[in-house]
Amino acid sequence: MNRLHTRFALMIIGIAAGIVLISTISLILTTHYHFSMYQTQAGMSHQFPELDYHLEQALMQTIIWTCLFSIVLAIFLGFYVARRISAPLVHMTRIAERMTGGEWNSRVVIRGKDELADLGASLNTLAGQLQQHEQLRVTMTEDIAHELRTPLATLKSHMRALEDGIWEPTPERIHSCYEEIERLAQLVAELEDLTHVESPGFQLTRKEESLSAIIERGIELVAAAYREKNIRLSGFVSPHIRVYVDHDRMIQILVNLLSNALKFTPENGEVRVEGSEDNEHVLIQVHDTGTGIPQEDLPYVFERFYRADKSRNRRTGGSGLGLTIVKELVAAHGGNISAESRHGTTFTLRLPKGK
Repeated sequence: MNRLHTRFALMIIGIAAGIVLISTISLILTTHYHFSMYQTQAGMSHQFPELDYHLEQALMQTIIWTCLFSIVLAIFLGFYVARRISAPLVHMTRIAERMTGGEWNSRVVIRGKDELADLGASLNTLAGQLQQHEQLRVTMTEDIAHELRTPLATLKSHMRALEDGIWEPTPERIHSCYEEIERLAQLVAELEDLTHVESPGFQLTRKEESLSAIIERGIELVAAAYREKNIRLSGFVSPHIRVYVDHDRMIQILVNLLSNALKFTPENGEVRVEGSEDNEHVLIQVHDTGTGIPQEDLPYVFERFYRADKSRNRRTGGSGLGLTIVKELVAAHGGNISAESRHGTTFTLRLPKGK
């Protein structure tokens, strides 16, 4: 950090000293020239030529001493100004080094309202974002470990019981092991899909589609599961609405939302899919008559691994990634998704009409 202070000081001193030296040399040459002209014009009629010489020497010495004093003053001012300029930068560098070492709560002390203060504020904002991302990373790692640990522990206990002869390998117990393996496979597949969607190279294959056809296809894919649970599933949309989307990804969005509604809607409940449009957007709403989402949980339902049901049991199932994938896919289409919960839950997608 002292190197930065020294470089600033040398730069300021060099500029100031250079200006003083150039001004001094110019003043000396100019003074000597005018004294020479005066002596030439005065000629022999001048009675005191020695006085002219001493006067010129006195002026020259005054100029030189003034030059030296100015250079010394420039040195002191250069170091002072350099310290004042470099101090905020040195402070920011130390804060950045602390953040590099993992001290995410380190912040820059901001003084004034100049560009350096703006830089410090930007660094504080970056530190806050890094701290948040680090917390999300830790949380995600813990959640992944939890999601993997539960089925693996179940499989381990089942396999040990079968191996030791405590359990008979009945179809029901084998199917239980299969369910845990399927749960692991689904988690890995969703993690891969989310990583792909969030990658910089992710692209959609978009073209104009009939919204009615997309909703009908999404309903068709989950209809059997709804019939098994005895839940009514219906769709209402005008056949004339067109939307510019990636067909397969829109089906994935609908299936994820409908599967989520199925988990939280009790038997004999109802789920409705409605499509509409306004001047700028195409709207898709998925409404269920399920248990709803607590108001304090609504802002977090699209975060990865977040679930309002903290028990993480099989009945409510899922990896907690489905809605995160939905949000990313909707954002890739240039739209947004929101959730509200009154007498059930309603998810609303807003997609732009144009390309």
